[in-house]
Amino acid sequence: MTEPARSFDLAAEEYERTRPSYPTQVLDPLPLAAGAEVLDVGAGTGKLTRVLVERYARVVAVEPLDRMRAILARVVPEAEARPGRAEELPLADASVDGVFAGQAFHWFANDEAVAEIARVLRPGGVLCLVWNGPDESRANPLPAPYLAYLEMLRAERSVLADTPPFAEVIARGPFGDVHEATVAHDHVLDRAGLLDNARSVSWIASRPDRERAAVLTRLGELLPEGTYVVPNLANVLWAVRE
Repeated sequence: MTEPARSFDLAAEEYERTRPSYPTQVLDPLPLAAGAEVLDVGAGTGKLTRVLVERYARVVAVEPLDRMRAILARVVPEAEARPGRAEELPLADASVDGVFAGQAFHWFANDEAVAEIARVLRPGGVLCLVWNGPDESRANPLPAPYLAYLEMLRAERSVLADTPPFAEVIARGPFGDVHEATVAHDHVLDRAGLLDNARSVSWIASRPDRERAAVLTRLGELLPEGTYVVPNLANVLWAVRE
């Protein structure tokens, strides 16, 4: 696991408090019955897991980071929380009907992980990726200088810029056509919540302590007090195992 990926454990509580959830409608397009047994890979603190347990009969949630997994076990006790990583899943062959990755696939978008996901899926099972992103069709209430500084920080340190398109990675595995849909929703945070949210992203959390403190101080200077309704899109991409 890369150092940026490990950095999530440094801000696990901030991640849980301030990362956006997912609307339940994001599962509606999927060809999975309510009685399905599913796996959530890279489950983090259970942002997607808590939506899955409302819909499906059995949910196993795999998360490699100890602090993240401890929160997951606490807030979503209905799921079976297990340690593990996408390239070496702690499940038997053909043991689940669906495999989900919520805001996580970019960390393991590789042929080894896709082959391992295909191994645990039953024939006709579904691989589904879910992630939140900005809804650019609606105005963002955050100050332009704040957004510009965040983008500068991301550009200088993000390790994900060269990640191949998800559909391209999945197409190299034993999967059929890739389908996509989106669901609009809002992420509501006050100033303190937004700063904690920034603290939880890998390209800030992974910085040395002094540098991270300086970054958060500058972000605070650029963000007035208030409650912000940030427009989001929950993106869903899925393909059926052949």
